[in-house]
Amino acid sequence: MHRRFSDRNEAGRLLAEQLVQRDYERPVALALPRGGAPVAAEIAKALAAPMDLMLVRKIGTPGQPELALGAVVDGAEPQIVINDDVRRQAGVSDADLELAIERQLAEIDRRRDMYLAGRKRVPVRDRTAIVVDDGIATGATVRAAVKGLRLGNPAKLVLAVPVAPSDTLARLEDEVDEIVCLQTPEPFYAVGLYYRDFDPVSDEDVVSIFSENRPDI
Repeated sequence: MHRRFSDRNEAGRLLAEQLVQRDYERPVALALPRGGAPVAAEIAKALAAPMDLMLVRKIGTPGQPELALGAVVDGAEPQIVINDDVRRQAGVSDADLELAIERQLAEIDRRRDMYLAGRKRVPVRDRTAIVVDDGIATGATVRAAVKGLRLGNPAKLVLAVPVAPSDTLARLEDEVDEIVCLQTPEPFYAVGLYYRDFDPVSDEDVVSIFSENRPDI
């Protein structure tokens, strides 16, 4: 029988209890917004760590926007992850791909400015980078995020989530140095089923969370 977290804050506190025991060197909590922000805030608080964002945008296939052509990950050097099979089957040209990437990079810039109000990003070089979300289903977004994060040369890359299916975590094992997950229900259903309160996190919520979490970097 798997427990249901009361809300994302409780999940973050329980996750933080596990992370504190690991005594990471120079940790930074990196939230996947929007749902990961309240979870990461609790972790940042417990670890006395700075908090930043990992913004990932899906690149939709021209004419089929719901079909993921790839993903764009924010960073000093934005990482582009392309699904070559989808690109080949859809016949996406270089020009169309470049245009789609530019649109998503612009949206990432817009969201970062909105959420952080010009606040400088936290460098991850030689730090323990802890990527946080409120749960994982397929892992596609997280995979893109950690690929992008590797470019920042963190000393260690940790994935921390309250709940995820074990097969998804198995596929992510080679992408990170460590995975901390509180429960892996089988069979796994939607992430929201493992929370009593899973109301959407608004843009305003994310802005508020980051305004309250401004430790020195």
